[in-house]
Amino acid sequence: MKAILIDDEKPALIQMERLLRTDGRMEVTGMYTQARHGLEHMTAEKADIVFLDIEMPEMNGLEAAENLYRLNPEAQIVYVTAYNDYAIEAFELGAIDYLLKPVDPERFAKTVSRLESRLSQLQAVRREAAPSGEPSVLCFKQLSLTGGPGTGGSLRWRTQKAQELFAFLVHHRSKRVAKDVILETLWPELSLDKAVTQLHTSVYQVRKMLKAWGIGAGIDYSHDSYRFTGDGFRTDVDLFLTAASSGEITSREQWRRLDQALQLYRGDYLEEHDYFWAKSYRAQLLGQYIQASLLASAYEVSAGQTHSALRRLELLQKKEPFSEEICRAGMEVHAGLGDKLSLKKHYEAFASALREELGSEPGRETTNLYRHLMQSI
Repeated sequence: MKAILIDDEKPALIQMERLLRTDGRMEVTGMYTQARHGLEHMTAEKADIVFLDIEMPEMNGLEAAENLYRLNPEAQIVYVTAYNDYAIEAFELGAIDYLLKPVDPERFAKTVSRLESRLSQLQAVRREAAPSGEPSVLCFKQLSLTGGPGTGGSLRWRTQKAQELFAFLVHHRSKRVAKDVILETLWPELSLDKAVTQLHTSVYQVRKMLKAWGIGAGIDYSHDSYRFTGDGFRTDVDLFLTAASSGEITSREQWRRLDQALQLYRGDYLEEHDYFWAKSYRAQLLGQYIQASLLASAYEVSAGQTHSALRRLELLQKKEPFSEEICRAGMEVHAGLGDKLSLKKHYEAFASALREELGSEPGRETTNLYRHLMQSI
């Protein structure tokens, strides 16, 4: 595991380096007294873990975290600070842990163990997404091909329309798609002759790309329709749905599998391409992601992993800020912690967002639950 340290106080950097060296499970690849230098490091060389101070001049740790996640969405961030006032904000930004100065060695060892476990889970997800180099089509966030012999080189689509045609055929998987449907969907603005020419050119480019991928997949044409062929691959969506469609989580093994599936959800379905024909399925998958996340958080609460549940729900509400169901789940967790102030802040932030963005108020079920929880603490 590679780690970088960012703290404007040199004595704090030295203490953290000593703790890491004594523990022996991480390699320190950079130490910085300014957040911008840490960001420069992450631009040039990725690190698995960032130990980050919050109170710093120029750019504080919470601002730095947002930039770090943009550079490396899988970076694990641990805040190290003399103040405990930022805990909720830290977990909202996806921090894996929160250490108070001076750092207690035993507490630090637990944090490293948690990081070790988290990184092992991420590696397991990657292996499950493409075990033993198994070819995979990744559709969450951005379309990409992995695992085939050709992915060691540079696989680049010749045109955006060739890429969209491939995505459209994968979207329908083994089903045949009528030629007329493809023409109307991908080239509605062109005359029939020009659209057919574009289709034939794009089919040629997709077949060439699949040949370079080297897994035996192809494009079949018959009965005036096209179909993507190839049994030797899986998509991340397939893997996600297999685990996310399970019911109530009652064991740690079920939770582990679900957590791995949720980590496959790197972003919404074909999010960066914004194909209009993918919007309905994108919304469907997002709904399944939300429900699966709520199941995972419910298990975490029952297993005593309350802070993990809270962190998951805070991140989920950032994705769906107007979901009353997510808001209610978050209120339940705050109430379970006996934290009346955080419960109040959570509800009021949600209500304020509804008023400012939608001109509405929380529903009766949400307001009644809020009043009940506030009275019960």
